Amino acid sequence: MADIKIDAKLFQERINHFITSWKNDKRAGDQVFAGVSSILVMMGKVEENPEFHKNNAMHFWLLGYEFPTTLMLFTLDCLYVVTTAKKAKHLEQLKGGRFPIEVLVRGKDAGENEKLFLKIADAVNEAGNKVGVIAKDTSKGPFVDEWRKIFGDKCKDAEETDISTALSTAAFSVKDETELRAMRTASKACVALMNPYFLDEMSDVLDQEKKVKHSVLANKMDSKLDDNKWWKSVELPNKQKLPSDFDPAHLDWYLGPSVQSGGKYDLKFHSESTNDNLHAGIIIAGMGLRYKSYSSAIARTFLVDPNKSQESNYKLLFAVHNLILKEIRDGVTVSDVYKKAVGLIKSKKPELEKHFLKNVGAGIGIESKDTTLLLSAKNSRTLKDGMTLCITTGFQDIENPQPQDKLSKTYSLVITDTIRVTPTEAVVFTGDAPTELDATSFFFKDEEDEKPTPKKEKKDSRVGAVATKNITNTRLRSERTTQVDDEHDKKRRDHQKELASKKQKEGMARFSESTSEKNGAEVKKFKKFESYKRDNQFPSKVKNLEIIVDQKNLTVILPVMGRPVPFHIHTIKNASKNDEGEWSFLRINFLSPGQGVGRKDDQPFEDASAQFVRSLTFRSLDGDRYEEIATQISNMKKEATKKEQAKKEMEDVVEQDKLVEIRNRRPAVLDNVFIRPAMEGKRVPGKIEIHQNGIRYQSPLSSQQRVDVLFSNIRHLFFQPCAHELIVIIHIHLKDPILLGGKNKKTKDVQFYREATDIQFDETGNRKRKYRYGDEDEFEAEQEERRRRAELDRLFQNFATKIAEAGKSESIEVDMPIRELGFNGVPFRSNVYVQPTTDCLIQVTEPPFLVVTLDDIEVAHLERVQFGLKNFDLVFVFKDFTRAPAHINTIPVESLEDVKEWLDSSDISFTEGPLNLNWPTIMKTVTADTHQFFLDGGWSFLANDSDDEEEEEEEEESAFEISEEELDEASESSEEDSDFDSNASAEASEEGSDEDDEGEDWDELEKKAKRKDRESGMEEEDRKSKKRRH
Repeated sequence: MADIKIDAKLFQERINHFITSWKNDKRAGDQVFAGVSSILVMMGKVEENPEFHKNNAMHFWLLGYEFPTTLMLFTLDCLYVVTTAKKAKHLEQLKGGRFPIEVLVRGKDAGENEKLFLKIADAVNEAGNKVGVIAKDTSKGPFVDEWRKIFGDKCKDAEETDISTALSTAAFSVKDETELRAMRTASKACVALMNPYFLDEMSDVLDQEKKVKHSVLANKMDSKLDDNKWWKSVELPNKQKLPSDFDPAHLDWYLGPSVQSGGKYDLKFHSESTNDNLHAGIIIAGMGLRYKSYSSAIARTFLVDPNKSQESNYKLLFAVHNLILKEIRDGVTVSDVYKKAVGLIKSKKPELEKHFLKNVGAGIGIESKDTTLLLSAKNSRTLKDGMTLCITTGFQDIENPQPQDKLSKTYSLVITDTIRVTPTEAVVFTGDAPTELDATSFFFKDEEDEKPTPKKEKKDSRVGAVATKNITNTRLRSERTTQVDDEHDKKRRDHQKELASKKQKEGMARFSESTSEKNGAEVKKFKKFESYKRDNQFPSKVKNLEIIVDQKNLTVILPVMGRPVPFHIHTIKNASKNDEGEWSFLRINFLSPGQGVGRKDDQPFEDASAQFVRSLTFRSLDGDRYEEIATQISNMKKEATKKEQAKKEMEDVVEQDKLVEIRNRRPAVLDNVFIRPAMEGKRVPGKIEIHQNGIRYQSPLSSQQRVDVLFSNIRHLFFQPCAHELIVIIHIHLKDPILLGGKNKKTKDVQFYREATDIQFDETGNRKRKYRYGDEDEFEAEQEERRRRAELDRLFQNFATKIAEAGKSESIEVDMPIRELGFNGVPFRSNVYVQPTTDCLIQVTEPPFLVVTLDDIEVAHLERVQFGLKNFDLVFVFKDFTRAPAHINTIPVESLEDVKEWLDSSDISFTEGPLNLNWPTIMKTVTADTHQFFLDGGWSFLANDSDDEEEEEEEEESAFEISEEELDEASESSEEDSDFDSNASAEASEEGSDEDDEGEDWDELEKKAKRKDRESGMEEEDRKSKKRRH
């Protein structure tokens, strides 16, 4: 024991944590520790086949080593340890810490040894009559017998209480980072032995049809434990190697290795591997390793030439296993997990319920199996973040309906993984060894090869709200027909009528009562400001009865009737200074009701009988001082107004929770990306990291220059490829705005991008040009450009998918713009290309960004839709009527049908009209009394306007009407007219009809016009040349 080094700091941390949990439980009503006043942990002599129980687990947890023939007595005030002299030397270094420890050294004198036990018995009696012990303690030996005799004699009134659950809860179950690191390493070692080592050995046996015993394969795995060279070179399935600080000397078996096949299966892996030959059917391999005293287990089922029934049952097992992993998280009750697993089996294959294991695992760590944390239907313990579990999902002894031979009549299936509980989804330490059916199935019989199933037609993942039928091969504007399909147009009008009726019903349901008070204009209140709470807070200069500008309290103190009177800056409208002769006048105007100077300064009458001071005027011979006071008041007014506006602007900014960083592994990273809105300072690319509850953008300039975006605040996640663009984009639209960078910029959109093009070099004089003729280098450059763009798209799309997977608890999905359905427009200042996605209409290529969520839209209105105009406007009214409508202006009229089609297929009710409407006034009317607005027909007034226009056009076309009498008179008079007139009119009508039938098209007319232009140009030249001759 000369090499023993106990970590005194870790010992103090853990024992203080344990005692604190004990004290907290006493205050909370003794629910965990059952009211014990002392805890006794015994260790007897060393066993031939040592097993890890609660007693030696306590030794390893506190000391890092097992001390045989040692007694530990825990009280709330002290730890007593009775042990031999050699062990006591190692414990001396633990003294003098925060929690006291008393080491009692045993010798060869039996009398002295008895006195030590008597002292421990007195400490037990002094602490209280309830002693916590480990119920299933199997410690043996003279040391244990001697103590039990003294305990029986001296502690007759003591009541022994099982403390196993309390030890698990307060000490073993929730692991710290040191323990988790050891378990992860043990898990990776398990994965390495399972896949690739065992998988390669088994495949070799099956492929060459060798006869190899189970025990031989197990012994081969056992021998690898001491093969240091193999451990350094082995590569895990994810192409990674074991940690650089991995030391195989710390590895040890606690379970197996076990190889089973041929109808005989023990899913507890307690029995040793048999001498039966490996059977090509259902093969199960399982093992458990301990690294630095911490355990990890793995088991996999391999199916060789499985039939349909076996494949189906394994798929169910895989689904149940994944359900368990998904359900396990912080705060979940153990029994609920097991019940949900059984519920899935009952719903899919109830006949397999009797074959399902009675529990799906237990706690794992220092103990190979924490029975107090058994995942069964009866256990009511709650899972906590940091717990580690061994999940074993299995079906025992299933009958095979199509046995290949007598050894295949029954079979079992099992999947075992070691996991860690987190607040969201469990982390699977052994997840690198695949469990999918494709990865665990092997087919060696060609005649039984299954016919490939026909592939289902893949749906475009980007198409959701937009109907699939609307995306065709002829969606480009150049290929579209300019004629509107009347039947299709009629269907669209009918659909729009349905949507409008639905919107009207929804509006009546939402605003079933009068909302004039709730949604009307904000009721203005008479604002009151407090400058000073007490008289002693006045500045000392007030005694002089002079005008004082108090910048600190935003107050101007004026002498009125011999008393200093404070006026808050928000009550002052302005201040001005005028000169008249030798006197200077300072006039201070106040804000008061009834001034009628605009909405900003409008004040309500709270008390109709009250009188208000509108202005005060002071005079003095010191004009410079009045000039200074007026300037100070004006500056203070500006500052106060600026602060008020900033405060109002920041009202909807929500302070996010803290980002929980991933500590136990390297987070997923996308490097060399820029952020928009840009952070202050030099523009340099940074990196994005995916953490537990969000993502972080880190600038290389400073560790403080970073942006954290939590998954809970992400509303939309977009990926826009670099096709037809200069940049590739991951764009995040937030639920609530955040402050970005050091300039306190408020933003609801955060974008990460990388430029898709490199700097182009002119290679005209390059040496390659001397020997290479043609355009081969241009072709190569174009191919390289296409390849680089495709690689950029793949990189960014994969990272966006990783973000969505990490945030799937918040239902985050990657959305992509559908370029074929896009159109040009001006949502802000510049003309940009706006594109629909599954859930939104976006423009994220250049700032300011546009993200309109389709679910937020109440109605859409098309403005300036009339013959002769080249452009029209699109207005979105939102369901939140207090939100200003969104405008996209100057959309080319060629896109009108496409926009209508997209709106209709997205189930958005739209109307159209020839004029621009005054939307602020309209929305003011809507919010004044929304209930009355919908009673009066709601948004139907927009449709009525467009219908009225159509009716007016029809009236204009049929403005000329004639009665039958007038018609008869006209016919009589026409008969009296000459034949020449009638013939001429007939010829004219014939010519007119011919022109209608065979009119020249635009191309011919343009050619004629050009010809005439040329002719006129030639005539002008002739005239000029004649002038020169003369």
